[in-house]
Amino acid sequence: MSLAKWINKSYVDDLASLATERGYDLFAEDIEDHRSAIADSINGKRVLVIGGAGSIGSATVREIARFATAALHVVDQNENSLAELVRDLRSSNENFYLSNFKTIPLDFGSFIMRRYLNEKQRYDYVLNFAAFKHVRSEKDIYSVLQMLDTNILKLARLLKWLEEKGGTQRYFCVSTDKAANPANLMGASKRLMEHVIFSGEIANKLQANITSARFANVAFSDGSLLYSWLRRLEKRQPLSVPKDTKRFFISLHEAGQICLLASFCTPHRNLLIPRFMPDKDLRNLQSIAEKLLYYFDYKPHLCSSETEAKNSLEADVANGRYPLLLTPLDTSGEKSLEEFIGKNETVIEIGMKNLQAIEYLPTKRGAVRDLITRIEECVANTDKPIAKEEVVHLISKIVPEFTHIDSHKELDARM
Repeated sequence: MSLAKWINKSYVDDLASLATERGYDLFAEDIEDHRSAIADSINGKRVLVIGGAGSIGSATVREIARFATAALHVVDQNENSLAELVRDLRSSNENFYLSNFKTIPLDFGSFIMRRYLNEKQRYDYVLNFAAFKHVRSEKDIYSVLQMLDTNILKLARLLKWLEEKGGTQRYFCVSTDKAANPANLMGASKRLMEHVIFSGEIANKLQANITSARFANVAFSDGSLLYSWLRRLEKRQPLSVPKDTKRFFISLHEAGQICLLASFCTPHRNLLIPRFMPDKDLRNLQSIAEKLLYYFDYKPHLCSSETEAKNSLEADVANGRYPLLLTPLDTSGEKSLEEFIGKNETVIEIGMKNLQAIEYLPTKRGAVRDLITRIEECVANTDKPIAKEEVVHLISKIVPEFTHIDSHKELDARM
């Protein structure tokens, strides 16, 4: 691997363009069209970003830091990532406003977080990126309950605590494309998240414009398949990719731009989505993996088994090749194609060139509060066994479009 490419400042943009096949920011025009409105909203205001040390959260923090906020505070449990965020922003030549920039290592659903909110001056804007985001999080009932605790129960507590503090002008919580007609419990939990924030059942006196966003895979974001390829190359491990699989992609910078526009320019109870077309914007994962190998001066060696991929690695590297294992797309919760718009949902135009909005489609009144009570019982009652199938049935009552794909094949059983 060429070390020069690792230390070159532009390599991140190069890698993103391998996936997006764009050499420009897709939402740059929308940002410029709304820049003055964003500035009018955010300048001189206090902003709290929860889960802001992750890939998408930190990309959004960078966008917010371009404006003259009165305070920009970031909460995240990951101390190391918070430290890196501080170093990145304070070492940058960009014109960031960091006069009252702070990071706080907290669990956003803990009672220490409640104490923090109670004792600090009220925030004008709260953006929440804290979530379980991986399909593999449903591998067992314990992972499922932890995901529901983070994506639903802690979120509900936060909304109540914000209500107690006197509310906030705007509240944003990131969703996912997998919430549209969900096929896995992670996507279903994010659809439930949309119900929690938009229904008004949890904090009905919270005076805030509430918005969200569903968007595509973020190229080379932490924990993603594409990011794993970089880690595998670094560790000299074979690459792995599902064959005949296409996905939509945006860059980290574009993810931050979407969240900025969703947080400050999207109407109340709406979700922002990219204006993508399947025949034009879907990208083949195998093709991206091959282009990545060529970028690092390797020729791909397509392998059909884990044994072949592992056994051929040393000889391949010595000869300028690299093993790329092709696997079937048959693990639990995987859709063949991505979508952003769920069944019966309505898309509206909100004056953006490359973005649209979805109006929130509510569930029946009282269902959200009842579901949270049931989830709390499942998490807290350690004397009563519970199966994943029971959770699927419970969620399906609130999310009838949830069609759980359970092939009983898990990513943790593969290379």
